Amino acid sequence: MLVLLPPSETKRDGGEAGRSLDLASLRHPQLTAPRRAAVSALTTLSLDAVAATGALGLGPTQAFEIDRNRALESSPVMPAIDRYTGVLYDGIDAASLTAEQRAWVLRHVAVNSALFGLLGAGDEIPAYRLSHDSRLPGLPLKKHWRAANSAVLAATPGVILDLRSESYAALGPLPQHDEAHYLRVVTQTATGQKRALTHFNKKGKGVFVRQLAESGRDHESVESLLQWAAASGIRLERGRPGELELSV
Repeated sequence: MLVLLPPSETKRDGGEAGRSLDLASLRHPQLTAPRRAAVSALTTLSLDAVAATGALGLGPTQAFEIDRNRALESSPVMPAIDRYTGVLYDGIDAASLTAEQRAWVLRHVAVNSALFGLLGAGDEIPAYRLSHDSRLPGLPLKKHWRAANSAVLAATPGVILDLRSESYAALGPLPQHDEAHYLRVVTQTATGQKRALTHFNKKGKGVFVRQLAESGRDHESVESLLQWAAASGIRLERGRPGELELSV
């Protein structure tokens, strides 16, 4: 089972002293070449503060993000699941997982970074700033990542549960098979109609990933996942073709 997460705009500072980015150590070594190209393009862009501010969509108080990018290859690293912050990652609350629960996350969770492509949750990365809609000169991110990420996912057996936003899913669409599904978070109105959530969508996804980690199950089919959810009091059901709906 593979659970796909989006990254977050915000990143935790710090990391393990004396350890820096090693692209060859990241999961999916077939992505090393596009990762190296993206890192090179971002560090080069960040040498020009004015150009970087515009290309990355930064505000006047975010100059520190450019400094982070300039130091990409020398700054300390930490596992991706700890580096990313924000509502979704607060829902997972990786710091409070038991050793067994964290091991489940490291085995089954991936993050779709705009800079590194598909990362394992335990892959050690520095703090950086690059979003799906950033404009790297000479390197359009959708074109750069789409085929490479999709090839990795196509070679991944079993259940794939996609919790990415549509923008990040475009950087590596799911393969078309019965066990690959996009997760929508919805709520029911007083009349019984389902409505997609916005802000609470992220929190719902994070809490759901934590529940999966707490269960420790490796689901071999979507049907197994649905049965586990029903038995656990989680309102998960099939939606439109290729989608599952999580009601919160």
